[in-house]
Amino acid sequence: MKILKKKRSFIVGEKIKIKIFHVADIKLRTNQQVTFLFKKSQFDFTKKNWGFYVTPSINGRLVEQGFKTAIVKNKYKKIYIMSVHKKKLVDFKKYCKDHDQKVIKWLSD
Repeated sequence: MKILKKKRSFIVGEKIKIKIFHVADIKLRTNQQVTFLFKKSQFDFTKKNWGFYVTPSINGRLVEQGFKTAIVKNKYKKIYIMSVHKKKLVDFKKYCKDHDQKVIKWLSD
């Protein structure tokens, strides 16, 4: 694994501006994993020789870690996969409303 520290920021959003901080690029070798921590939960990202596991099992380990996963579409018809911590569902719903995004399908239900 190689970590390249970055120090840049940029603004996203139309009605409500959000400043994003790009802090690192991570280059993984095949079968290497990075785990992201959120409260007491974990979210894994794993490099394979064919691409990436971008999430743990949506109806298994993610649920056990307190996350729900949704397919979300914005007003430009861009589609995203988002994992939301169950304690942050109210914040997520507000985010979607504020940014003209709609949950197409909850995958973990």
